[in-house]
Amino acid sequence: MQLNEFEQYLNTLLKPEQIKDFCPNGLQIQGTNNINKVITGVTATQDLIDLAIAEKADALVVHHGFFWKNESYVIRGMKHKRIKALLENDINLFAYHLPLDIHPTLGNNAQLAELFSINNVAPLETGNALSVAVRGDFNSALTALELEQRISKQLDRSCMHIAAPSNKKIKTVAWCSGGGQSYIELAAELGIDAFISGEVSEQTTHVAREMDIHFYCAGHHATERYGAKALAAHFNQHLPVDAKFIDIDNPA
Repeated sequence: MQLNEFEQYLNTLLKPEQIKDFCPNGLQIQGTNNINKVITGVTATQDLIDLAIAEKADALVVHHGFFWKNESYVIRGMKHKRIKALLENDINLFAYHLPLDIHPTLGNNAQLAELFSINNVAPLETGNALSVAVRGDFNSALTALELEQRISKQLDRSCMHIAAPSNKKIKTVAWCSGGGQSYIELAAELGIDAFISGEVSEQTTHVAREMDIHFYCAGHHATERYGAKALAAHFNQHLPVDAKFIDIDNPA
């Protein structure tokens, strides 16, 4: 498969032009023109790049790439080593941040809905079809402990739970993969029973307690590895490439 064909396919699939982001989405580092082997992963770390080199990959497709807003323009140290390895091995680096969070089937949030058996997925933000945070419901109400156990089992990661003071059962739920904890207040205002995200801030505890909403912190990495995994499966099914998801574990 030619690079321009692969790039066009990815951009058509993930539609990065639809949403404003904190980094450039799409091709970030150009490599070989022939795409046969593709590695997907969460973050373009040195470990993932080294494994892509060992796998003789032509392209690396990740959720967290390079060139974030407000970071230094200087390429030195860790960033230099990563970019040098990609260039020397002629590996293309593609990164899709928010577009991979919000994709309706392959996205991180959609994959979490499937893992947690959440139905009727819809935008959390009223009037915003591309809301990064979403909402849904369970077939039947769960206790707080039942949801905590479900999250921990499905993600293979201990989940932190901040209980709503009423300890109410959970029928409605909202969530946002990664660092989406700031959406908890909107979820509480909408009367949702629980909110799930990958990170927690100091103020998140107070919002949960004062607005009577359960909060679950499930890990930034753990909530964002399933979009990249779904992409690899999609490539293998629809494109003439050999794709493989590699998970570089991260406890955060």
